[in-house]
Amino acid sequence: MAHSVCVYCGSRDGNNPAYAAAADALGHGLAVRGWRLVYGAGDVGLMGRVARGAQAAGGDTFGVIPTHLLQREVGKRDLGTFIITETMHERKKVMFMNADAVVVLPGGAGSLDELMEVLTWAQLGLHAKPIVLLNTDGYWNPLLTLMQHVVDEGFADASLLSLFTVRDDVADALDATQQ
Repeated sequence: MAHSVCVYCGSRDGNNPAYAAAADALGHGLAVRGWRLVYGAGDVGLMGRVARGAQAAGGDTFGVIPTHLLQREVGKRDLGTFIITETMHERKKVMFMNADAVVVLPGGAGSLDELMEVLTWAQLGLHAKPIVLLNTDGYWNPLLTLMQHVVDEGFADASLLSLFTVRDDVADALDATQQ
């Protein structure tokens, strides 16, 4: 099976046009490499952009959405695989289980929740899948400062910072999913 990358990102475009451009480029980049996009199956915001970017370049798409978000996130039913779950927990589980790596684009509380869950699982030794933050225009810099603070204040070992990779460029982020 082809390399599969789970993408966590916003259901909005955000205020900086660079975020939308990065989402478009990430979807396209996955497809031209012959890799499968695994994502939240929405057709809005950065989620929709990543999927449309992958589809436009002939990429394989695998979307997972809970029933309660079908309308809000405009469930994208023209995906290669479209799965409807009952809960958010099931959505996250199915997405993660069907991916070899994770890339996190800018997003809000949902993206942070997804990132923290897979980061915690890595910290606990439950997986060793690459986790990559696509730090478009420094979006994740405040989080990186917080993560260092968590370590500095003794709430996590410094090894926590080695459980994820930060890349500013889409191609570099995709490369990091295979490390």
